[in-house]
Amino acid sequence: MTARNNKTHDLREACVKQALAIIAKGGLDALSLRDVARRLGVSHQAPYKHFPSREHILAEVVSRAYASFADHLAKRTRSDDPYRDLGHLGQSYLDYARKHPLHYQLMFGTPLPNPADHPEMMSQARQAFAMLREAIGKLPGRSAHADVDQDAMFAWSVVHGLASIQQTHAAEQVGFGKATIGKASGHTLALIGAALGGPGRKM
Repeated sequence: MTARNNKTHDLREACVKQALAIIAKGGLDALSLRDVARRLGVSHQAPYKHFPSREHILAEVVSRAYASFADHLAKRTRSDDPYRDLGHLGQSYLDYARKHPLHYQLMFGTPLPNPADHPEMMSQARQAFAMLREAIGKLPGRSAHADVDQDAMFAWSVVHGLASIQQTHAAEQVGFGKATIGKASGHTLALIGAALGGPGRKM
């Protein structure tokens, strides 16, 4: 890579880094390419060489969040027992949400840029959810694609709900005790497994 290409790459990476920092500090509404340029000390036109619009830099930030998420899920503990493997996937999901709250909020708590205009972003998102479909598809009795998708939607909805609750103090505020909160992940994942045909299994 030439020095000029290095400089171009460095500016692109710096823009993405600053965009995420702006969102972390001021929320999604605070993001603008002009503010990215100001923070980097470059001309206000410089970021436009890499990102035609605010939506494009946001799509890049979200795409990287999905890629990080998928990589985290792929590194989960594996099991030959399909119900345990699904449980490990669910725990990995909850762990990511806890460790990377901003990425999680960007992926699942904010309006995404138009998917049709940003196929790479959606490719990364689908990679993560392909793992969920695959794990559910390995459960006994799953043959029809439609059944797998319905079960995947169910499992995702439940785990997402718990992850969202765990990102706040809502459980404590409404009176749940520490013991209940501490056991919530394992209990919830076990119930998902039971609902999908694995009664009595512990995850």
